[in-house]
Amino acid sequence: MTDMPTATYQTRRGELETYFDRTAVKAWERLTSDAPVGRIRATVRKGREEMRNTLLSWLPEDLATRRVLDAGCGTGALAVEAARRGADVVAVDISPTLVELGRARTEGKHGAGQVTFHVGDMLDEGFGRFDHIVAMDILIHYQPADVTRVLGMLARRTTSSIVFTFAPRTKLLAAMHNVGKLFPRGDRAPSIVPVAPAHLRALIEADPALRDWTIGREKRVAGGFYISQALELRRR
Repeated sequence: MTDMPTATYQTRRGELETYFDRTAVKAWERLTSDAPVGRIRATVRKGREEMRNTLLSWLPEDLATRRVLDAGCGTGALAVEAARRGADVVAVDISPTLVELGRARTEGKHGAGQVTFHVGDMLDEGFGRFDHIVAMDILIHYQPADVTRVLGMLARRTTSSIVFTFAPRTKLLAAMHNVGKLFPRGDRAPSIVPVAPAHLRALIEADPALRDWTIGREKRVAGGFYISQALELRRR
């Protein structure tokens, strides 16, 4: 395994940057707020909240003195909750607009910890080492081989755990994809890449970069137009 992201990773990263920073900024600003939304987006908001709470519950309750990377932080909802437990959170996203929105929304709400927002790539080693890394609903857009590659690169900078989500391959998710194709092209999010959970676990277990890690808890959150599966990796 080399230290450079693949061409497919770089291409998809560029698509995500365009979508979240240009195409759908207003939609995501509304979705991640308390503003009223339609029925479909309401199920997405509810699902994201449940998933966020799940990932947070897999971190220690007391995060004082711990460094946490919120990879793909968006507007910072997860980051600020981790900071309230005492964590020093580095919140990273490729969208400057969402990062600025996160700074504005979370100012003065960090509790005992702190949140430092950055525009950039979660793989940037300049952010340093972490006790825990959280990647919620960002790796769902990448090919399985890129997912394990990213996890291996993040693992080198992590001392305790990585918790992340992926898109489980299900009939329900396939049906949702077909419905999504009916929306105007400009309103579509970058496609997610479903993967069979057993296949992803096998890739992780076979990756030499993750040989010092073991698979821990799993949980699927599914409701309405939101479906995502959480997975925990723990250092042996």
